Amino acid sequence: MREKISELNHRSKGHLPVTAPHKSGIIWLASYPRSGNTWTRSFIHNLAKLLAGESEEQDINGMTRFSVWDISMPFYTDILGFTPTDKDCRRIAEVRHQVHQRIADAFEGLIFVKTHNAMVVERGASTINFAVTTGAVYMIRNPFDVAISVSHHFDCTIDKAIEIMGTPGFQTRVDENAVYEIYGSWSEHVWSWTRASHPAMHLMRYEDMMDDPAKSFGNLARYLRLDASASQIELAIERSSFKRLQMQEDKYGFVERPKQSARFFREGRVDQWKQLLTREQVARLVHDHGEQMKRFGYFAD
Repeated sequence: MREKISELNHRSKGHLPVTAPHKSGIIWLASYPRSGNTWTRSFIHNLAKLLAGESEEQDINGMTRFSVWDISMPFYTDILGFTPTDKDCRRIAEVRHQVHQRIADAFEGLIFVKTHNAMVVERGASTINFAVTTGAVYMIRNPFDVAISVSHHFDCTIDKAIEIMGTPGFQTRVDENAVYEIYGSWSEHVWSWTRASHPAMHLMRYEDMMDDPAKSFGNLARYLRLDASASQIELAIERSSFKRLQMQEDKYGFVERPKQSARFFREGRVDQWKQLLTREQVARLVHDHGEQMKRFGYFAD
């Protein structure tokens, strides 16, 4: 995630064996945080390795062969000529499309770009460069469970996580590794990516990924036009299972784990909110996000 453009150019000789219409450009892997983005990237990398005839399981700390993160600091430092801080948010916004263009140019064929940015216009520029975009995968998860996962990820209380998720225009800070992201509220984020259906957009519900991974990830492979057999998809699912990802983190650590978080792959369960959220917390989430929750079948029993 932290390679400079020159380093990306050096090692981006491989490409995904896809058929039309997806041939080149960026496919966004977009989600509100803690909604299955890393899980999906792991599956794509494991499947791509199998399709390339490689037998090794994908290293979670090496998922930069077919994917990068759109906020990685070296991209912005390279273009701006200096390392930006929170005082330079407008400059960051101004060059965001140039970063996307360079990422697209640095790879032969498709490149998957992880983003937690809402699809919005901010500081006069859109967060997504559509000129180099060929598609997008949007992952969504029940906000009841997202609140719990966010609280652990950012080492805060569940109430604080619910507050963050309900804050319009929420923005992260710039740090030494990454520029800021615009999450918006959970509802703003979901609406920004899903307000209009489009054949280039593929939607994945976290709960479906857990309940029927063969169907969910099989549909993803077909959307990406990956010429994969059922056995290859099954093996890629097994190698990217939560248990396998957790085992890798226990053994090697994970470079994407925030410093304040005890671990990245914590539990990954569905409906843990039923044991952990209070009635008041559930009511607050429904109040803040009821409209978008209803669109995707997320309501308390």
